[in-house]
Amino acid sequence: MAATTHSVLKTAAWAAGSAAAAGAGAFAYGSLIERNLFGIRTEEVAVLPPGSQPMRVLHLSDIHYVPGQARKTRWLQSLADLEPDLVVNTGDNLSHLEAVPPLLEALKPLLRFPGVFVPGSNDYYAPVLKNPFTYFTSPSKLRKNPAKLPFGEMFSAFGNAGWVGLANRNQSLVLNGMRLDFSGVDDPHLKRDRYAGFPAGSSTSDSARHLRIGVAHAPYQRVLDYFTDGGAQLILAGHTHGGQVCIPGYGALVSNCDLPTWRAKGLTDWEHRGRTVPLNVSAGIGTSRFAPVRCAGRPDPVRHTPPPPERPVTAP
Repeated sequence: MAATTHSVLKTAAWAAGSAAAAGAGAFAYGSLIERNLFGIRTEEVAVLPPGSQPMRVLHLSDIHYVPGQARKTRWLQSLADLEPDLVVNTGDNLSHLEAVPPLLEALKPLLRFPGVFVPGSNDYYAPVLKNPFTYFTSPSKLRKNPAKLPFGEMFSAFGNAGWVGLANRNQSLVLNGMRLDFSGVDDPHLKRDRYAGFPAGSSTSDSARHLRIGVAHAPYQRVLDYFTDGGAQLILAGHTHGGQVCIPGYGALVSNCDLPTWRAKGLTDWEHRGRTVPLNVSAGIGTSRFAPVRCAGRPDPVRHTPPPPERPVTAP
C-alpha cells in the first residue's frame, strides 16, 4: 500500500575454560545490562483507510513486573510523554505475587489514555524456576497446581481506568473520528482462546472508516489464521520475548510457541487462504524473575506515531 494513498500507522511499536568465561560474560551482560536497556522500536504499516488521521498507538507486552524495579517503573511512567491515542497491552504483566500495586503505579500515567488489553499466562499464574533447555524441545507448559496471581485486582483497575478487556470478545472504539474494530482472545498458550469474530456493526458499518485489529498474547498460528480469515487488517501480539537469548546476526533460537523463530520479533506479513495481514510481535519489556537475562534481544515496546513531516500523507 503506497504511503501517498493511505494514512500511515507507525508502530510504536532488536573447549571448556574459554567457553565458560565467554558464557559467564554474556550472562552478566544480559542480566545486568541488556535487560535494562529500555528503548522503543518503531515500524510503519500503511493500514488506515484513505483520508484518516494518523494515530499514536503504544503497544506494551510482557512487562513481567517484580516489586522493586525502580528503573522499569520510571521508564514505563515516561512513556506517557508520547501522548498515545491508544495503548494496547498484550499481557504477561506480572512476575510476582505482590506485583499488582507497584505495577499499577508504574502504569498510572498511561491509564489516562484509551486502551485495550488481553491476558497472558503470567497474569494468571506466577512463574516458576525451569530448566531453560526445555524450551528447545517444546513450548513451556503450565505446572500442576501453580500459584495464582491477583489478576482480578489488576483487570479491575484496567477496566476502571477505561481500558477494554478483549479476552475472547470483540468491541469497537471510536478514536480520531474512525472506528476501530477489535477482536481479542484469552491466552492461547494456556489454550484459553475462543475466537469471537469481529464486531458485526450495522448493515452500513462497512461503508464507514474502520480498521480491524486482532489482539492476542501468544501468536500461535491457529490464532493468526482465524484473525486473518475474519478480516483483520493488523494483528498485535507478544509472548515470545523476541527469543530473549538470541545469536547476533542470526536471531531467535526459540519462540515458545509454534511461530517460526524468524517471526519472533518485529513486523512480518502473515498469509492464510489468500489474505495477507501485517503481524507485529513485540519482544516485550521484561523477563521471568527466574530468568532475568536478555542477549541480543533488548526490551521492545512498539510505538505508532504520525507520519514524519518529510513524508506527508495526502488523501486521494
